Amino acid sequence: MKPQTPYNPTAAERYPLAFLAGLVDFLLIIAGSYVAHWLRFNDWFMLDHYLVATLVVAVVLVGCQMMLGTYLSWRGRHFWAQLWRMYVGWMLALAVVASIAVLLKVAENYSRIWLVSTLAVALGFVTVFRVIVFLFLRHLRMRGRNLKQVLVVEMQNAAAPLRSVLGALPEQGYRVACFLPLGNDDHWYEELRDKVLESGVHEVWLCLPLNQGEAIKNVMVALRHQTVDVRYLPDLGDLPLLNHRISNIGGLYALDISRSPMEGPARVVKRLEDLILGSIISVLILPVCLVIAIAIKLTSKGPVIFKQYRMGINGRRFKVYKFRSMEVHEESSGQVTQASFGDPRITRLGAFLRRSSLDELPQFYNVLQGRMSIVGPRPHALAHNEYYKDLVESYMQRHKVKPGITGWAQVNGLRGETDTVEKMERRVQYDLWYIDNWSLALDLKIIALTVWKGFFNDQP
Repeated sequence: MKPQTPYNPTAAERYPLAFLAGLVDFLLIIAGSYVAHWLRFNDWFMLDHYLVATLVVAVVLVGCQMMLGTYLSWRGRHFWAQLWRMYVGWMLALAVVASIAVLLKVAENYSRIWLVSTLAVALGFVTVFRVIVFLFLRHLRMRGRNLKQVLVVEMQNAAAPLRSVLGALPEQGYRVACFLPLGNDDHWYEELRDKVLESGVHEVWLCLPLNQGEAIKNVMVALRHQTVDVRYLPDLGDLPLLNHRISNIGGLYALDISRSPMEGPARVVKRLEDLILGSIISVLILPVCLVIAIAIKLTSKGPVIFKQYRMGINGRRFKVYKFRSMEVHEESSGQVTQASFGDPRITRLGAFLRRSSLDELPQFYNVLQGRMSIVGPRPHALAHNEYYKDLVESYMQRHKVKPGITGWAQVNGLRGETDTVEKMERRVQYDLWYIDNWSLALDLKIIALTVWKGFFNDQP
């Protein structure tokens, strides 16, 4: 028997990068504390209770980062998403530190300026550290180093999406060494084993349709003596995905291909956003609403507020509130005629309200009720939902979140009348993109764009 080569662990195996990253963060937080102490007291010497507080802050911050998985490998992950996850960890740590200070009644023993400065300086340090690491890794990978080699097993056009992003893979830490078309005999499985050994690849990616379950099982059996990682990249064809991810249900793994992102912490964040911003905006717009209400009452007959049923989250109906912009009229049951240019039903004041979007202001009451959000897909009339749900693919999936006063489609110019199916398709595309990519930062961006681009529009 041929003697095996002694195993010599690499530096990364001796000292895992996650451990090193946590240690560097710990040291940078302490350094930030000293810098903040010098900025506040003009002295580098720190009293014992400040040292203890520094250690507690550092431990809590690193612990929160570990809980959120920010020290896991960045390979294959977007840098900005990882950076945002880190900031979430810092916000969580800040809440924990504040709770500790209140419970122990020690807050008065420390300078608030020092604490805020410590968090600000330390956050700057760790952000710069991560940016430097990211740029260094990208530099190495674009020159062919620090890459994991991949063998791809494909069938027909199942690997087409992967081929379209081959150029971007090195930046993510991967390089495809070769593509191997799927075979169905013992000779092919032997060839697969040989190629894995000869090429020295780190991972095998299976780009196969969902109906190739038996082939996937056979590949796993063929590679049972290899130590390569095996990933399955299912070919879902044109099947639209919404907030897709992997779940564990009763010990079974499930590929979620259509789910709402508003679950768990995200749901809490979204509701807090609506309550805080909605309350502030409602107070600010109250005088404007009073003036509009008086103007409507003086210029036309009928109620000030127009109420209409719309479809909300998970298909539940609710009444949406708007300032009345049309003369009171009746339509056939189940029919809703969209407003168009020169529509005689629109009052002169109503035309201004619609162009300026001021008719939407009462919907902030819907937001405070919890039936709408400030940001989300705009709610359509029930009759329009019935009409378009069979004409536009995945139309009803836009109801997996609460409808909004403004949305990603609206800030991209897709607002007002949808007199063609193509216009509705584009709006739904943008709505689904928003749902699939929701984040607090995206909501704030949409709100800022709504204010920046102004409320006026050229829609009827």
